[in-house]
Amino acid sequence: MKNKDSTLLDINAKEIKLELEKQKKKTDLLLVYEALCEKGYNPVAQLTGFLLTEDPTYITAYKGARKIAGRMDREDIIEILIDDFIKNNQGK
Repeated sequence: MKNKDSTLLDINAKEIKLELEKQKKKTDLLLVYEALCEKGYNPVAQLTGFLLTEDPTYITAYKGARKIAGRMDREDIIEILIDDFIKNNQGK
């Protein structure tokens, strides 16, 4: 049987892992965003098209952005966007 300290460590390790995964997803989304901007595309329009259609051609291949976006789950992208929107607009 695990002791209380061991259980807390397991919970903290899981929370840390989830946070690291979330940060990786955010970093990937920002890389895609930056690649779209650098190529002169409207990143909001391109990401919206990609999310609605799952068509990878909405994302430039520049800097591997299309491959990065293709590995991302659409639900994860939407969750990141909504979470950041709410955090940045509370109390306004």
